[in-house]
Amino acid sequence: MCLNALSVGSLFAQSILNNVYIRCGLSEYEKVLQARDPTRSIQIQRFNKLVNQTIEKNRLSRLATNVIVYRIPVVVHVVHNNASNSVGGAQNVNISEDQIVSQIRVLNEDFRRLLNTNGFNTSTLGADTEIEFFLAQIDPQGNATNGITRHYYAQKSSFRVGDGSNDDVLLSQIAYWPSNQYLNIWVTNLENNYLGYTQFPAAVDTISGLVPGGVSEFIDGTIINYRAFGSGNYSLYKNYNLGRTLTHEIGHWLGLLHPNGDTPCGDDYVSDTPPTDNLNQTSSCTDLYANCSGRLSRELIENYMMYSPDACMNLFTVGQKERMRAVLQVSPRRAALIKAQTVLEETNQLTLTLLPNPAITNPTAEIQFKGLQSFTLSVVNNTGQRVYTLHYDNVSSSRITIPTYVLPKGLYLVQVTTSNERTTKRLLVQ
Repeated sequence: MCLNALSVGSLFAQSILNNVYIRCGLSEYEKVLQARDPTRSIQIQRFNKLVNQTIEKNRLSRLATNVIVYRIPVVVHVVHNNASNSVGGAQNVNISEDQIVSQIRVLNEDFRRLLNTNGFNTSTLGADTEIEFFLAQIDPQGNATNGITRHYYAQKSSFRVGDGSNDDVLLSQIAYWPSNQYLNIWVTNLENNYLGYTQFPAAVDTISGLVPGGVSEFIDGTIINYRAFGSGNYSLYKNYNLGRTLTHEIGHWLGLLHPNGDTPCGDDYVSDTPPTDNLNQTSSCTDLYANCSGRLSRELIENYMMYSPDACMNLFTVGQKERMRAVLQVSPRRAALIKAQTVLEETNQLTLTLLPNPAITNPTAEIQFKGLQSFTLSVVNNTGQRVYTLHYDNVSSSRITIPTYVLPKGLYLVQVTTSNERTTKRLLVQ
């Protein structure tokens, strides 16, 4: 869903004429990123090579990586210029929580190939990627959150990427959570008929590690037009009303290319996606056929990485699953994010572990118990005063960050209480 086969101007004109919006601005966004960093093209080549090597290594060593269900915490930053700050309703960029929740549901239906949903298919090529998404429950300061932030920005009514604009950087300045802990999604009003943009991972993330203060760190995420976000009775575009724009863009965030590699009959580094010429930037689900290397073959218009209307889409291939999961292994920002979300084992009795202890900054509390339970975590100082409290309802065993900015140096008691158990550990803040 990006732009090499047609010029931006001609595709824009075609989309207006056919009432079809441009599904994805990845190619145009790459031009912006490569202008900022002339080494980025080489970094992407290195990244693709490393990912392919990781896939082969996984196959040869028969690593059981598919046993792990990767869970990705999402924060949705809603950026709008609605001075009343009213939420929801027709043509309101400040979309409702229900609309946001509907989009997270669609992501999980699509990435998990869930039965009896629009994301299910019976194709022999289709795969459950075993990747899930959830709205973050803890913010960067360790406070409880619903995973949604709202920001009134009076200076602009819409944003664009490219054409000399740095609106991606501006959006990250308006709202941003650390990209090695959360998947940042900015929902706003986009210009130029685009539905979404995403920063594709590159070798700089993989080989050189995180670059503190680097621009790429702060814009690592995806930007989505509010009228292509979610599924249901909202003010959504006709052909893009089932939430597949974000499914497509998160595919890019996880290292997938378009099936034609953004050139007719090009390479997407996935062996089981068929040769592709036309990405189906239309309003139709009619079969298309590619003539690549003198062989006529059906294109996979139902693949999430095509440009097809939402109603056509319901499939990631086995090869695409392998590639996305390899990216989660080799990209430090993605791997760090996943590591923090690794599911904790259940324990028969309530268990509390504090790491590190003593702590200089933001220790992690690992709280383990049986099944789903509600619990309260409290931090008590040496005078018996409760200085920090969090409460969670009906959750599984969890990792929680305790922010030391609210705790002066000293010795504390950390208490965790469920409906029928309590445990306490000492915590030294240095």
